[in-house]
Amino acid sequence: MKTLPLTLSGLEPLIITEDSNFVNVGERTNVTGSRTFLNYIKEQEYDKALKVALDQVQGGAQILDVNMDEGMLDSAKEMTHFLNLIASDPDIAKIPIMIDSSKWEVILAGLKCLQGKGVVNSISLKDGEDEFLRRAKIIRRFGAAVICMAFDEDGQADSLERRKEICGRAYNLLTNEAGFYPSDIILDPNIFPVATGMEEHRRNAVDFFNSAKWIRESLPGAHVIGGVSNVSFSFRGNNRVREAIHSAFLYHAIEHGMDMGIVNPTQLEVYDDIPTELLKRVEDVLFDRREDATERLLELAEDYKGESTASKERTDLEWRNKAVEERIKHSLVKGINEFVEEDAEEARQNYGSPLQVIEGPLMDGMNVVGDLFGSGKMFLPQVVKSARVMKQAVAYLTPYLEQEKADNKDTSEQPKILLATVKGDVHDIGKNIVSVVLACNNYNVVDLGVMVPADKILDEAQKYNVDAIGLSGLITPSLDEMIYVAREMKKRNMDLPLLIGGATTSRLHTAVKIDPEYDGSIIHVLDASRAVTMAGDVINPKKRDDVKQLFKKEYADLREQHEGRQATKKLISFDEARANKVSIDWEGYEPVKPSFLGKKVFNDYPISELRKYIDWSPFFRTWMLTGKYPDILEDSEVGEQATALYDHAQRLIDRIIENDLLKAKGVVGFYPAVSYGDDVILYEDEKTDKNHECFHFLRQQNKKRKGQPNSSLADYIAPAETGIKDYMGFFAVTAGIGIESLIKEFESKHDDYNIILVKAVADRLAEAFAERLHERVRKEFWGYSDEEAFTNEDLIAEKYSGIRPAPGYPACPDHTEKRILFDLLNVEDEVQIELTESFAMYPASSVSGFYLSHPQSRYFRVGNIGEDQVTDYAKRKSVSKEEVEKWLSPIIDY
Repeated sequence: MKTLPLTLSGLEPLIITEDSNFVNVGERTNVTGSRTFLNYIKEQEYDKALKVALDQVQGGAQILDVNMDEGMLDSAKEMTHFLNLIASDPDIAKIPIMIDSSKWEVILAGLKCLQGKGVVNSISLKDGEDEFLRRAKIIRRFGAAVICMAFDEDGQADSLERRKEICGRAYNLLTNEAGFYPSDIILDPNIFPVATGMEEHRRNAVDFFNSAKWIRESLPGAHVIGGVSNVSFSFRGNNRVREAIHSAFLYHAIEHGMDMGIVNPTQLEVYDDIPTELLKRVEDVLFDRREDATERLLELAEDYKGESTASKERTDLEWRNKAVEERIKHSLVKGINEFVEEDAEEARQNYGSPLQVIEGPLMDGMNVVGDLFGSGKMFLPQVVKSARVMKQAVAYLTPYLEQEKADNKDTSEQPKILLATVKGDVHDIGKNIVSVVLACNNYNVVDLGVMVPADKILDEAQKYNVDAIGLSGLITPSLDEMIYVAREMKKRNMDLPLLIGGATTSRLHTAVKIDPEYDGSIIHVLDASRAVTMAGDVINPKKRDDVKQLFKKEYADLREQHEGRQATKKLISFDEARANKVSIDWEGYEPVKPSFLGKKVFNDYPISELRKYIDWSPFFRTWMLTGKYPDILEDSEVGEQATALYDHAQRLIDRIIENDLLKAKGVVGFYPAVSYGDDVILYEDEKTDKNHECFHFLRQQNKKRKGQPNSSLADYIAPAETGIKDYMGFFAVTAGIGIESLIKEFESKHDDYNIILVKAVADRLAEAFAERLHERVRKEFWGYSDEEAFTNEDLIAEKYSGIRPAPGYPACPDHTEKRILFDLLNVEDEVQIELTESFAMYPASSVSGFYLSHPQSRYFRVGNIGEDQVTDYAKRKSVSKEEVEKWLSPIIDY
């Protein structure tokens, strides 16, 4: 029986089909499961609580579980407040929400403010059919999917027959009487501990397996969920055995039909790598094969106390005695590159062809890696290390491949994808990660690098006969470049799928701005974890037409919804916005004079000093690891991977300092300043009124609540009519001088892992430089806050006075103002940071911006602006209206 997929959504859809990978739920926004999150909610530190949610999303959570069930909380009130906060943050709201509560009033409160299509966790038959149906119908009216626990009037289902009885009864009631689509039903048949020593618990695992299988066979369309960690509670404290139990249980549960769940990936061993005797005894317990199964597992468990497969160094070389195919697979899965060349050579001798080695054991091993990553059993850093091994093996075999050209053999069977960061943009960490993930899933990737013009992208796509094109971009001008690429593809009558990704891109922008320009498939890819699925769907001949039509319709609907929202959106006139500027009492205001006027250059700032100011949380997010530093190092799910990454980064920084591999350079400057409307005029010195430069700022134009201003950065500089000479600061820093040589070193070794590590560390050092310099500005160079004493955590939380906004970011979204800043400080000559034609900074590990010191200054988002402000802004900048529209198109609202 063919059933519809389970389709959930936040601002973006999550489609779960029978072919989808195992779906993991991010549960850190759960007061019963995270003490940190509970404390944030109790203390009403909602900004920190939102960061927990954002960490989950950026770490790759596909669904976000929100639970507020705690005795001292007003759970319904907190659920409402937190979901409303999530709804206001598009970076979090893009994934579906799971409202998790044992209290119906809390579920109802959550449903009332849930956007998109979420999941209710959970309802059950424990209060009888009438109440079950009443609640189910309300959930359905709100448009949510539902998790149903195997629990009825007589208690929890703890046997196969009871699970069948309750799940079957609930399914029939939900489909026949409550009107649910089968695919919107998720059944939880209860995972209970095994090996407890109690007779009644012996069949807990096998009964769950059989229940999952029965549900998938007998209740068409329904999904099966479970909390895997429950199964190993008897072995708390023995991580090695718990890992083996989890992996074996999950392996068999998925085989039997479980397709959703909460899993701790760090407590998973690769199934095939579980020691033979341990696996045998674990499976004896799971399948209740022997009367003494529990005793035998307990006996063997003593040998593994204190061990963890995720953390233990693999010094055992017994695997080297296996066949070469198994050794290659082991090296790929474990990321071991020590033996890769000798194994590749042995395989070449055995197979007689380097191509057969690549298409055989090497790709077989990478397919295992891809499957493990797709099912959540491997983390991104592990996958990148696997790709390093693969690349080194291919590099070794390449000379032999060249000798086979006469045989007209190639890798044409592999699907081929071209990736490029568009013209004017220099950022490529995300693209590099996507490239690695695709390569691990049997894709042949043609990576053109950064700053690639549209003609080259399309010429190379035709030259290599690729199956799809992927475009990446970080800065807002890249969005227009992607539109241009789509137009050029249409001009060439191309029909290749076009994948869109990068920090500034979004599903809405793709739908509204890019999709109408091209007749072929255009798909926004949220992150690397979804690239493989999306690419596979748009390339697969059996699916590509259906996928194309699905997304064309979805994006057309999004455009229609967007037009409807735009029609009702309330922008006030620019004159009204100016009249509602930030209110500051300038009478008696005495600006603090900086210790010097003009600029100061730092030619070689000590990286040993900067490392103390690093905010490590974004570093882990780069690698799709969820959590905030330093808590992430102790996290039960990702702590071991995070610790390994952190250690590698520290060793890399040690090497950089020891061998002077990177230089940090910067410049800072201060000038007298006054504001004229939304412009800020700088003077050469305090003695003359000779204008030095003029910076142009934008103003919020959306309708505000009573008492809220329409802000502009110019509001925080004393107006000229006050007669006060205020001050404004500027800076540009980089930690990327010398990065090309370091990257080339690792490129020569085909070492993607260290290439990404270098770029990620350099980015962190550049941000640390900006943070450290701002501290010195406040305490020393400008001195308006010379007595402050903040920890690094306080600095990251921006508890200081004054701000350092940057061109291209929300408070000053115009990247072209960067040119004025660079000319003012002579950045290109003094610091060796260049601006591309799209005003991206190169090296990419660079930061620039302004300093404002007024105590009322704060960060804000300009948001949308109207035609009257665009006209005024063009006049102030002495450029055409078309030029303004080119750079500010994402925020212009007309």
